[in-house]
Amino acid sequence: MKLLLVGMLAIVITSFGLTQVFAEKNSFFDSVRFIQYLDENTALEEVRNGNLDLYYYRISADRLENTKAREGLNVYDSSSGSYSILINPAETEKFNPFSITENRFALNYLVDRKLIVNELMAGYGAPMISNYGPFDPAYLTIIEQLESFNFRYNPALAEEIITKNLKDKGAIKIDNQWQMDGEPIEITFFIRSDDPVRKSIGEILSSELERIGFTVKKDFGDLNKAFVIVYGSNPADLKWNLYTEGWNKSAFVKYDSVGLGQMYSPWFSNMPGFNDPTYWNYQNDYIDSLSQKIYTGNFSSAVEREELIQEATVEGVNESVRIFLASKVDQYVVNENIRGVVNDFGAGVPSRFTPINAQGDKEELVIGVKQIYQGAWNPVMGFGDSYSRQIWGILSDPIAFPHPFTGEILPIRGNWQVETAGPDGVLEIPDDAIMWDPVSQEWKKVEKGAQAISKVTFDLEFSNWHNGQKMDMNDVLHSLYFTIEWGTQTDENDKTVDTEFTPRAAQSVQTLIGVKPIDENTIEVYVDFWHFDEGEIADWASLWNTMPWEIFTAIEHAVMDGKVSISRSGAASKNVNWVSLIIPNDAKVIQSYLDEFKTSQYIPPALKQLESEFGYFDNRYTSSSKWIEENNHAVISNGPFYLDSYSPESRTITVLAFEDESYPYRAGSWSEFEKTEFPKITKVSMPNLIQKNTELNIQINTIQTDSILYFLNNNRGELVSSETIQVKGDSTTITISEEITKNLGIGGNDLKVFAISTSVLKPDFYSTSFLVTDNQDRLPEITKTEIQFIQEQQIVFWILIPVIILIIVIILFLKRRK
Repeated sequence: MKLLLVGMLAIVITSFGLTQVFAEKNSFFDSVRFIQYLDENTALEEVRNGNLDLYYYRISADRLENTKAREGLNVYDSSSGSYSILINPAETEKFNPFSITENRFALNYLVDRKLIVNELMAGYGAPMISNYGPFDPAYLTIIEQLESFNFRYNPALAEEIITKNLKDKGAIKIDNQWQMDGEPIEITFFIRSDDPVRKSIGEILSSELERIGFTVKKDFGDLNKAFVIVYGSNPADLKWNLYTEGWNKSAFVKYDSVGLGQMYSPWFSNMPGFNDPTYWNYQNDYIDSLSQKIYTGNFSSAVEREELIQEATVEGVNESVRIFLASKVDQYVVNENIRGVVNDFGAGVPSRFTPINAQGDKEELVIGVKQIYQGAWNPVMGFGDSYSRQIWGILSDPIAFPHPFTGEILPIRGNWQVETAGPDGVLEIPDDAIMWDPVSQEWKKVEKGAQAISKVTFDLEFSNWHNGQKMDMNDVLHSLYFTIEWGTQTDENDKTVDTEFTPRAAQSVQTLIGVKPIDENTIEVYVDFWHFDEGEIADWASLWNTMPWEIFTAIEHAVMDGKVSISRSGAASKNVNWVSLIIPNDAKVIQSYLDEFKTSQYIPPALKQLESEFGYFDNRYTSSSKWIEENNHAVISNGPFYLDSYSPESRTITVLAFEDESYPYRAGSWSEFEKTEFPKITKVSMPNLIQKNTELNIQINTIQTDSILYFLNNNRGELVSSETIQVKGDSTTITISEEITKNLGIGGNDLKVFAISTSVLKPDFYSTSFLVTDNQDRLPEITKTEIQFIQEQQIVFWILIPVIILIIVIILFLKRRK
């Protein structure tokens, strides 16, 4: 038999017919079209009938509750986000009740988290009180601290706390209305109306606040409006007091170093004031110091890191500027004819790997999205919303990305070798290592005898940019320049400063000691950073760029000239555009700078010592300017797809496959991520009513599980027992001794169980409440399974009663006729 390979075409004969696999293709689909569908019900029907292949937004559980409702669909569950309330703590001339910490904290008792999960979310979620929920790897680190708060829905306690604080400030209550200086105390609640769950949360909490005696002004809107009212205004102006936030993850992370900074710490520029020097800003040096240590690897062991996380979490909850309500388990729908979906533990179905790996019978993949454009598309402080990130994720390749199921750092466009002397030692840095000096505006050699904690050698995998120019080491070194230049404020007249970006970049700058380019794609990076996981060291030290250096240079000049801003708050305070490269007007601004650079033969200071021939710069400027002219946007990157068009009128974005031989990955490269085995709790059998001072046995049935971790709390919220049990087989028994059950309270007690796998870092979670009595009589051992069976028998019995009565009536009627 002769095997003929033409153009790497392989024809595979399967039992289902002929399948053609074009090995040279970089993706299975030639294009991906994103279309806005605001209404989830319409989107559901469009996925079912095949007009949409999948929908990047959750579908309400009541629309998918039975087999018939799921016909033509594949349904994926994913714990991909959370809900929170952002609170304005500004101290202003006009009285703000939430400038009082205790009043903010009291809201934890005014929100009914169980109602939110069970009613508004139809059970698809779990209550949460910090930024880490039950499905996050860090949750098990802080669960004891969280349980100590013992938050329960208790509006009477909330009112008691708030009443005391308002009276202490001189407020009075007249006709059930709180007043200060003769005026009603008004709360402006910005409520997201484009999300049914958040809209309901806002309505319910508004009613609770009105019941207490506040005057509530409800302001409804979407994210674009929130960017102006909430994130783009001075908190001291009190344009808002409360805001219903929603969060979606872009990836599953094993060791999260960002979350506590992002959600609780002022330095990250995500707390009220957002570090705009012209605004009132929330300050908390204590939590800043804790979260910065976590972020920059300033710890000496895994135990110390856990302690930092615990302390920061407690402080964040105590301050209650951002109150978390529930973690979401979203249900995503995909047409049954689509294969290769990657359900990332963090991002869910909208992971960056899904469009890259998806397969079907058509040439175009059609994805419905809730919003087609919100925020801004720029590589510095843009792509902050999930809608833009979901598209940007397939247009750009990062150097590394978290594994979708383990969260470990996965090489994407480079390999690395880590050498570290941490946490206590140091390494010598070679004398010819260099670093950018923002004062002298040049690359300088590091000081003689310089030392660093860790060294990472990167072998980078370059390809062509979407405009045809080859990526090179200049792109990488320019990214380092940009971080240092914009992460350092040399004096009060420094124009390379941004209120949001600079404080974040400054944390990285403190750890960057030097770099040494070895050849055209190899570079050594020296950092004062340590982690017990070498992948985390590599991720921290990684140098990469997702757009050509000339685009960054044009953005930089446009910002310094006051035409645009790289950040949302900077744009608001300077009254200029938040630069977005997908918008034609902003793209033309970038193009004008590129043309000016070409005409004036401009060489950026960061590249003067690295490249001498202007022909290189001329090619870069010309190619990027031509791209903008032909495509009407300035989005140029290095991923498996490139941006073809954005149509605001039809609310669509189309991307095309980047079929370039330099791109390192071929279709099917990520197929290993299509399926994984999750740990799962399949059954829990325990008495519904137990007797105090007696042994309690709980049977847990699991699959794909290596260990079980449980937490048992009494009716006062106190932890009375916790243990990790190794699983052998499918059934495990938790035995609670008499010594422990005597500490349970009479009435309701709580049990939480986690099923844990060593290969998949997402535990399954089960919680229940049970009753405890001190009755000495023997109690019937009725398990939850038996209770369900009895209830089913009762349901059948009550269904049969009217049927029996109807039969009797018919018989009597027939006898009477006779």
